[in-house]
Amino acid sequence: MTEKFDVAVIGAGPGGFRAARRCAEKGASVAVVEKEFVGGTCLNWGCIPSKALLASAHMLLSAKKAAEIGIDIPSATANWPNIQQRKDAIVAGFRKAMDAGAQARNMRIIQGHGTVLAPNKIQVATDAGKLDIEADKIVIASGSESIELPNIPFNGQVVISSKEALSLPEIPKSMVVVGGGVIGCEMACVYTAMGTKVTIVEALAQLLPMEDEWVGRLIEREFKKIGIDSMTGQKVTSIDKTTVPVKVTLEDGRSLDAERILVSVGRQPLVDSRTIEKLNLRMNGKAIAVNEKFETNVPGIYALGDVIGTTFLAHGAFAEAEIAAVNIAGGSEKMFDYSLVPRVVFTFPEVASVGKSEQACKNQGLDFSVGNAFFKGNPRNVAHNQTAGRVRVVRDNSTGRILGITMVGDMVTEFIALARAILGSTEPFSRVIFPHPTVSETVQEAVEDATPNI
Repeated sequence: MTEKFDVAVIGAGPGGFRAARRCAEKGASVAVVEKEFVGGTCLNWGCIPSKALLASAHMLLSAKKAAEIGIDIPSATANWPNIQQRKDAIVAGFRKAMDAGAQARNMRIIQGHGTVLAPNKIQVATDAGKLDIEADKIVIASGSESIELPNIPFNGQVVISSKEALSLPEIPKSMVVVGGGVIGCEMACVYTAMGTKVTIVEALAQLLPMEDEWVGRLIEREFKKIGIDSMTGQKVTSIDKTTVPVKVTLEDGRSLDAERILVSVGRQPLVDSRTIEKLNLRMNGKAIAVNEKFETNVPGIYALGDVIGTTFLAHGAFAEAEIAAVNIAGGSEKMFDYSLVPRVVFTFPEVASVGKSEQACKNQGLDFSVGNAFFKGNPRNVAHNQTAGRVRVVRDNSTGRILGITMVGDMVTEFIALARAILGSTEPFSRVIFPHPTVSETVQEAVEDATPNI
């Protein structure tokens, strides 16, 4: 039997679900094919569970430092089973809300692995057998997967990805984190707060290598204060799993012992190989190639989110989904300026940036100046004992325009949406991208609720 829809979406992650929801709100009949759970990696094994763990870690560190602001807390210890239960309950609650939202909009959620066989046909392998779907328009939003290093393959026990790191059965005594990017640094903060001895090994010259050098230096300094060791400019050459703990050998000959090895060197697009073959999809390496309207080379087939390899951010996928949905309905919206997508890291302290980095300005030969402000000079930061922080603003000397803003410090992920407005974009509010997951998103939701046609 074949079921027919106006729009079919493969992947119920941030981008896929948002595109499906917008199409349904415009009156289209919509099917969403999801092989695991609604919410995708972000809700189930990424943004949301990691922030739940980080919240527990932040509270624990704050309790340990409470004496600095005159509060005596005799002891503060991690109840790992309760922390895990809370995290799982948060995820389950949002998953339930997404299911309810889909039902309210008459969206059909189909659990199974979807393969696009033709420009208007999807075959879904479900537990009950194969189901054929026909749709006028198809959106591929199947997400991404952790990159595996050939010399340190995952085994789900000792060598783990971020997915396993979110649900370890117990707090390890020691951990080596391979990769000092966003995921590695966030998980290092979680486990250090819980009492794990954490060492980050980063192949490039600094932590958070996508940000300016000063950010990496500041984060490394603050990490040291809470007990995280950072070894930059180093690679792991091998591991010996025959010993307990495992021995990790670096390229300079030094070795580290660890109960767990978290490999977090990035993510890569996850695209069904048969879909690529059947549609003869044009690719950019492992990513699906799209035009400014998020159309693939196959008429009627769209792609967005991690599968197109742009931001690997949930809020980036949200923005792409909004534009794709307009175009699916017959509109003519085009890609946004990707430099206006906020970059946020929920470490201790947090990092947030938007616009051009200082290094990008140098690479482009721009005439620019940099302004600085420090948290230690701000009365409220001092009152809250949050003095480790800095804001740098990049200004174009020829035009006077603010090109980029980078912040490091407590709660800066909540400020970056406001900072983005300072860049002087003329886009309507509906195209302003708020970072996910942040409290600031509630402002966006309230404005959308007040003006549903924006």
